[in-house]
Amino acid sequence: MSLPLEGVKVVDLTTFLATPTTGRVLGEWGADVIKVEAAKGDATRTNQAPVYGIPDYTDEENLSFDVANMHKRFISLNLKSETGAEVMHKLLSEADIFITNTRTKSLAKMGFDWETLHAKYPRLIMGHGLGYGKKGPEKDAAGFDVTCYMGRGGVFGTTVDADSFPMIPTNGYGDFQCSMFLCSGLLAAYIAREKTGVGDYVTCALEHGAIYALSVGMISAQYGNKYPKSRLEVNNPLNNVFKSGDDKWVVLCLPEYDRDWPRVLKLIGREDLLEDADLASIDAVNNKGLSPKVVKVLDEGFAKFTRDELLAMFKENDMPCEPAQTPEDVYKDQNAIINEYIKPVHYPKGDRWCPTAPVQFELNETAELKPTGMLGSSTEDVMRDLGYTDEQIATAEADGSVCGARSLDELLGR
Repeated sequence: MSLPLEGVKVVDLTTFLATPTTGRVLGEWGADVIKVEAAKGDATRTNQAPVYGIPDYTDEENLSFDVANMHKRFISLNLKSETGAEVMHKLLSEADIFITNTRTKSLAKMGFDWETLHAKYPRLIMGHGLGYGKKGPEKDAAGFDVTCYMGRGGVFGTTVDADSFPMIPTNGYGDFQCSMFLCSGLLAAYIAREKTGVGDYVTCALEHGAIYALSVGMISAQYGNKYPKSRLEVNNPLNNVFKSGDDKWVVLCLPEYDRDWPRVLKLIGREDLLEDADLASIDAVNNKGLSPKVVKVLDEGFAKFTRDELLAMFKENDMPCEPAQTPEDVYKDQNAIINEYIKPVHYPKGDRWCPTAPVQFELNETAELKPTGMLGSSTEDVMRDLGYTDEQIATAEADGSVCGARSLDELLGR
């Protein structure tokens, strides 16, 4: 059975995380993705491993780059040179989709902006990962996950516990979400292109992605449900996090407070509160400001049990309660492993876990995750596919128009 996007050609001019991961997902689903890099390579090849806490990274194992760039072929072009630009245009003339997160101003200087490309290749679909959007004075401002998504998009300010500091997310928290948003838009445009014959310009801004992800907060804040919140003053104390007796966090989600309050009291041994009518009604809890009192009761009750005891107790009573897992927990989570939410990448020194694309297909198995290639590792093969002779390729390499395979050691000067 062929993969869903087999036969789809994608040209990828991307760096860092969000838009490169869009290319990775399209490749994971069967598209032929050709990533174009400058001679110095995507900065993620050389400077992201320390951010991930990876002490040693080589051409054989560079998971901080692989996570956003698997399932691609890699070529290196000097797009400011005549030959490099020519190769790029040949690729685009045959492509279905072009993805980039290069700023619009820079694209226009090189002739790879939407207006120029649409005039030349009307069937080409262009996907553009942006920071702030395609309009307004900030459309060409530098945009990153932590500033555009987490900061400007409202995540830091909304998800902070009002009594503490903003959350400390892992790098790329918003990038990886927006990669899927852009994927969905590109595939909708692909379906439309097959009907009309005309490609579209699809954008996803990090700020927009965050605002969308915060939809409940965006709506409810208009009705007086203000953010940020303290866990002591949530609208439903049974939708909250609690610390167990062995100092581990669990997450409880019981939306029907009035129904479940008596059940929870019995589990934590506080039947003495069953007759308290105010605590039994979510309306009374909110109208009389009793949430801190309820949370205190729950905190004291949960602290009597270990995390495992709490999880077993609530599970036996069909009441959703889960551990607040860390990555180390997820590596052992049998549900995540059985469903292939994470899969191993096989490196010479041992396997490493890596998340898979969060959409699965019944007719196809989840793709194997394989280490990526070196910068320019497919330059010569791709140029041959485009009709260049070995002599022309050698000349282009000699004058710096294109670059063949370059090791990470060479890029890092080590």
